[in-house]
Amino acid sequence: MKRDYRRWYSPRLHRDMELLIFGHAGAKVLMFPTRDGRFWEYETLRVVESLADKIEAGHLQLYCIEGLAQHSFYNRTIHPADRIGLHGALEDYILHEVMPLMAQTNAHDCTIAMGCSLGAFQAASITFRHPHLFRKLVAFSGRYDLTTNVECFGDLFDGFYNDDIFYHTPPHFLPGLSDPGQLDMLRQIDIVLTVGDADPFLDNNLHLSRLLDAKGISHRLHIWDGRAHRARAWRKMAALYI
Repeated sequence: MKRDYRRWYSPRLHRDMELLIFGHAGAKVLMFPTRDGRFWEYETLRVVESLADKIEAGHLQLYCIEGLAQHSFYNRTIHPADRIGLHGALEDYILHEVMPLMAQTNAHDCTIAMGCSLGAFQAASITFRHPHLFRKLVAFSGRYDLTTNVECFGDLFDGFYNDDIFYHTPPHFLPGLSDPGQLDMLRQIDIVLTVGDADPFLDNNLHLSRLLDAKGISHRLHIWDGRAHRARAWRKMAALYI
């Protein structure tokens, strides 16, 4: 399997950013790590290994990026406005630095956004905000509203709220979305959500599913038995749904 490491200084994030590319051809998969993960996380969790046959056959090419969650959402030393601001800068980095690299490296017309846990939020947020760029969304064990308290998972903005939080949070902006063109693009995306029936974010997924239904946006919500918020389940999900 071809493995390619890239690193460059990002003027949008004011830091060096790293990523790994697996494969030589096929649909491009933009992979967001979990909150504690780095760009190499899906390799160490053996999610890449679970997709090896598809990668080596030229069906998929993976782009594993940094999520910066410890610097943004989970950085309690900065103001909540700066947390969501850094997330917005990460989105700009992806749109204007990573995705052009993907286009130069691989001319395939299909781009898939994928993530697990917090990475599922990041994948869903960028897909719903920029649906013209993606053909598929694959989100495992996602928490899609970071402003709510779920078990031990608290509000990541400490009660603070602004327009940036609103427009990056799918359950907040989807109900008011009325632009026919954007809705039509969203309806063309293959959306796959998964969660375990014992997972803390089950209600989060059910709520997002209802919002998508209300907008006529087709999707598949797969509810797995037990607690599926773990690497062993994600490896199986990846082989099935990506």
